[in-house]
Amino acid sequence: MHITIVAVGRLKESYLVAAAAEYLKRLTPYARMEIREVKDEPCPDQGSPADQEAARAREAERIQNALQQSSGAASYRVVLDVAGQEMTSEGFARHLQQLGLEGKSDLVFVIGGAAGLAPVVLQGADLRLSFSRMTFPHQLMRVILLEQIYRAFKIIKGEPYHR
Repeated sequence: MHITIVAVGRLKESYLVAAAAEYLKRLTPYARMEIREVKDEPCPDQGSPADQEAARAREAERIQNALQQSSGAASYRVVLDVAGQEMTSEGFARHLQQLGLEGKSDLVFVIGGAAGLAPVVLQGADLRLSFSRMTFPHQLMRVILLEQIYRAFKIIKGEPYHR
């Protein structure tokens, strides 16, 4: 399986960089992993809705370019969205396993920036996935996503993993 993560922004904190690297290392036996970072757009916390929409639009262009460079239209696209479908870890594992059985072995996950994702990115998703109704920092979300992908492969393979 080939999994690409398109993420807005870079990991800045050393502990997040280390955690992401650890999960990427752990995922090596299960999937070919690739991270594509796109530049995030500065948007002040107190920015107007128009400022936030403009930031999302600029980031959407970069995301779309990264998606075209990854694997194109043949990939199964999962967009992380607080309003998306929630799954348990076991359900997520079953979903990944089913995709593999259907021959969909090229997956792309998209993580938006601080202002969220533009509608054009959300509309292009095969699955809009929510890890919680809570909002997480986009940098931390990358580590959470990597951990859940790793956990899913451990579940699929019937291998032990801490609970």
